[in-house]
Amino acid sequence: MSDDRSWIHLGHPSYVWRFGQNRRLALIRRYAPLEGRAILDIGCGIGTYVRKFREFSGDVHGVDIDPERVARASATLPNIRLSVGENLPYDDARFDVALLNEVIEHVADDRRTIAEAARVLRRGGRLIVYAPNRLFPFETHGVYLGKRFVFGNIPLVGYLPDSVRQRLAPHVRAYTHGQIERLFQDSGLEIIAHEYVYPGFDNIVARRRGVGALLRAVFYACESTPLRRFGLSHLIVARRT
Repeated sequence: MSDDRSWIHLGHPSYVWRFGQNRRLALIRRYAPLEGRAILDIGCGIGTYVRKFREFSGDVHGVDIDPERVARASATLPNIRLSVGENLPYDDARFDVALLNEVIEHVADDRRTIAEAARVLRRGGRLIVYAPNRLFPFETHGVYLGKRFVFGNIPLVGYLPDSVRQRLAPHVRAYTHGQIERLFQDSGLEIIAHEYVYPGFDNIVARRRGVGALLRAVFYACESTPLRRFGLSHLIVARRT
């Protein structure tokens, strides 16, 4: 349980680079060349991905809405700015690649944020979006039970009617296949890939390596079957037209 409303509504990303993050980076690199590119991480937090992207390019930038996270990132990284995703402080066509990693569900206006990302991308540039999947069997952001917030993996919240889910999880969105794709309509972006990603199972591997390895083998195989629709996150790759 937590009483920190800012932490709840802004999300609680992992600050430790582990297998799950490395796997997401590999998927990003499959669709978006990073070497020597201008890269923007929207909702960069303390700069976890910015730091990793700097292994491929010196022109990497990050923005975040939380002053504390921006200050922490800026202590060791250049080009970190305080900004909302709906109004980015960059010129048109500034970047080759932009990332929204589990961020779009927290912004005030998700459609406007996608449009802003499109604005700062060059023609042919790629926007990578990871976002919660409504069909994943657990709500990973926690829920409100009345005024009490309970953090953890709460089962079947995404399967409830919208009106009920909104009362339990008003702090975060989760998207169906159609809902996430509709954000890109009239944005100047063309979706070129829509995949699903299962969790990294890093905590399970840390406690029980064999069990974690089995879960990875089984569920990553599911990503190539119709069962992919139950993955943890959508992976959307869109190209600036």
